[in-house]
Amino acid sequence: MAISLTVVVAVLSLHLLAFVFAIGAEMRRNTGKVVPDEYDERTYCVYGSDASTTYGLAAAGLLLVSHAVLNGVTGCLCLGRGLGGGRRCCPVCAYFLSWLSFLAAEACLVAGSARNAYHTKYMGNFTKKDLSSCAALRKGVFGASAALILISLVVALTYYWAYSRADPAGWQKHHNEGDMGMADFNPPGDRAREVKA
Repeated sequence: MAISLTVVVAVLSLHLLAFVFAIGAEMRRNTGKVVPDEYDERTYCVYGSDASTTYGLAAAGLLLVSHAVLNGVTGCLCLGRGLGGGRRCCPVCAYFLSWLSFLAAEACLVAGSARNAYHTKYMGNFTKKDLSSCAALRKGVFGASAALILISLVVALTYYWAYSRADPAGWQKHHNEGDMGMADFNPPGDRAREVKA
């Protein structure tokens, strides 16, 4: 199987776009600020925009599409055609590393998006239960997912390259099976003439 430039460009562009969204999600993390209520002696949390949640979910979706494209082309290795004997080690290792980095990046993106969407909803009294801080996503979650996206990109392209080198074309797999015995062709009329003679 030859390496398709279309598949490489599709996987590369989807991963890089997911990386950009993950960096954007890290930059636009939701932070809350405790402010006093102007009408009574309570405090509450004020949050900025939820753009980070949207960016994180967009990155997760793009990464999912990229991984689906790659596994659709290669046949998912577990359901596809078998690879030749000694050529199996590198593609199988890259396959498992690809899935591991993909699942870790997806987990960081989805968990970070869910945590970023959480807002502190209660109010505190100045005298008894004053809010000291607002719930917010820890810095670096989307940054870690961006790093995992880049690792996933490198491992996915390595897997595709190793798989394409290990998977010969269909006609090459069975090149030793061309020497099967063939019987002579004798139409039924010719056989009757041979019997009479």
